[in-house]
Amino acid sequence: MSDNSPWQSPDSSNPVGGSLPLAPPAPSSAYVPGTTPSASGGAPGAPQYGVPAPSWTPPPKPGLIPLSPMGLGTILSASLMVLRRNPRPTFGLALAIMSIVMVASLALVGIVTFAGVERTLSASDADAAAIEAGAAAGTILSALFAVVLSLIGGALLQGIVSLEVARGAVGERLRLRGLWAAAKGRIWALIGWSGLVTVAVVVGISIIAGAAVLLFMWGETAGIVIGVLVMLVGILGGVFLAAWLGTFFAFVPSALMIERLPLGQAIRRSWSLVKGSFWRTFGILLLIMVIVNTVSSVVTAPLSFIGGLGVALLNPTGDEDAGAIAFVALYIVTIIVSVVISAVTIVIQSAAPALLYIDMRMRKEGFDLELSRFVEARNAGDFSVPDPYLTLNSSPRRTPEASPYTAS
Repeated sequence: MSDNSPWQSPDSSNPVGGSLPLAPPAPSSAYVPGTTPSASGGAPGAPQYGVPAPSWTPPPKPGLIPLSPMGLGTILSASLMVLRRNPRPTFGLALAIMSIVMVASLALVGIVTFAGVERTLSASDADAAAIEAGAAAGTILSALFAVVLSLIGGALLQGIVSLEVARGAVGERLRLRGLWAAAKGRIWALIGWSGLVTVAVVVGISIIAGAAVLLFMWGETAGIVIGVLVMLVGILGGVFLAAWLGTFFAFVPSALMIERLPLGQAIRRSWSLVKGSFWRTFGILLLIMVIVNTVSSVVTAPLSFIGGLGVALLNPTGDEDAGAIAFVALYIVTIIVSVVISAVTIVIQSAAPALLYIDMRMRKEGFDLELSRFVEARNAGDFSVPDPYLTLNSSPRRTPEASPYTAS
């Protein structure tokens, strides 16, 4: 038996015989274009029409580097950029210090060597041995003094260049007067650090040389062989020890100058920053040193060839006086070129540890956030924010100091 009643829609709101709805009603949790889905009903990851998708924003770069942890390429390019960005105080100061070190070293070693040779030639047979030994000792001491001068000059440059890197990271550019003002009160700390390094080097060399000499004085073949082996092992061990300690203490000048820490705290600070990232720090510093020295060798190596050829061209007749004058002139030119290249290379090599120091603080202490807050506050006209470099996050006992920097 059939039902003769007309068919009705399951929707009871539809009248009998009415037309079907064009679309089913949307549930209460359905997504509405242009709105953000709620946590309870919205489908996560659903497209939102009419709302722009968030895009990636690169870290701010107010000056020398982006305010975020840096990779190898950024550190390499920033090390070169230090010279281009602010050449007068960096290259000018490096040129002045390297010129003083070079001239003083050559003058000292030359005078001592010339005096020793003159005394040896004029000595009698009875006193010749003693005078030769004294002349050799004087030459060695003068060479050590030249090494000390070089270490002090390098430490001063590394400390001052680290100040330029620190201020360049926040968009400041200091003149030479500003850099000296920032370094005020920290120069002797740098000299003290270079003195410690010098003493360690001299003690290490003395121990190796003393042990070898004692074995050589034994006089037998076995003593000579063992002495040579001791020298080789000592030299190799000294190189590895210097590389290991040099990497852990690479940030000492930066901690002395940028954070203005005492020497003992700066040594501990450098060790703690490098700890856990030794191979990365060592590899980057070694790579930059190899690149810089290779380029320097490529530039300076032809000078010796050109110098020998130039003496012959300037003195075709073979006159001794003209040859001596040509030799001295070419030697002076070689020294000048060497000083200029040394000034360029030492600025690049001094900038690399300072950049790594800032990078390590970003990675371990969130220092990029501190730098960003400082830059944003300064750009907004708020100069009451303390200098982030003088606030040691890992040591709450230390209070912020007044910034000694003066931007120009």
